[in-house]
Amino acid sequence: MKKLSIITINYNNRDGLRKTIESVINQTYKDYEYIIIDGGSTDGSLEIIKEFESKINIWVSEEDKGIFNAMNKGILKASGEYINFMNSGDCFYLNDTLEKIMPFYSEDIILGKNTEERNEHYFGHPSQEITMLDLFRKGINHQSTFIKRELFKNNLYDESLKIVSDWKFLIDVLVFKNCSFRNIDTIVTAYDTTGISSTSKVQLASERNQVLRSMLPERIFIDYVRYANSDSPLLELTPYFNKTYRFQNFIVTLVALLIKIHTFTRNLYQKK
Repeated sequence: MKKLSIITINYNNRDGLRKTIESVINQTYKDYEYIIIDGGSTDGSLEIIKEFESKINIWVSEEDKGIFNAMNKGILKASGEYINFMNSGDCFYLNDTLEKIMPFYSEDIILGKNTEERNEHYFGHPSQEITMLDLFRKGINHQSTFIKRELFKNNLYDESLKIVSDWKFLIDVLVFKNCSFRNIDTIVTAYDTTGISSTSKVQLASERNQVLRSMLPERIFIDYVRYANSDSPLLELTPYFNKTYRFQNFIVTLVALLIKIHTFTRNLYQKK
């Protein structure tokens, strides 16, 4: 069994597909199978696939029901221990990117960094831990993620969603099933910023709200969204102020300090 299955989905993105294929087959690490799921493109994508056919383990070109239907097709054809989705237009950052991932093949989910089409600035999840609040405030890039294939067993992407099904999947496995997670500093992906999740902001927000309502009890959902939408550093003091007497003591101390400052300033002014 190969260590990794790399899956590329494509629909009428001929130039992006070529770029992605070349970034995969030029990797120095070779313990992978490469799967391309094309949605019946009519722009010459099929000719690109046939050009590189000897480097592709499995490919299909047929009409599908959307992005996550195509991704599920790829999952069902995959046999690697881990799965990575490098969809058309996106690229591995460097030719030795997969070599750098090798030492981390032990966790359920491995997450690297990404950059916008070889921009010199990279970004990603900021800490070694990941929580529901992290996922609420900012999703993680599936092109920079390596997921154990067994996590998809009887748990494919929700095809009723058009944009955030991968986000829903990650909430399920990371939060509710508590699978293991490793955040690494390696830049994995040069990300194509013209993808659907980058352009459909209204639908993105609507689908995220739909997912949270379906996964959280209503009264938890209401409080959670209210708290999660607050992004003030004062929230870090919430545990300290969660008892009335602590808050009262804080106010008394603060008022006393302000009186001292006022008295000192007044005395200083009078001496002048």
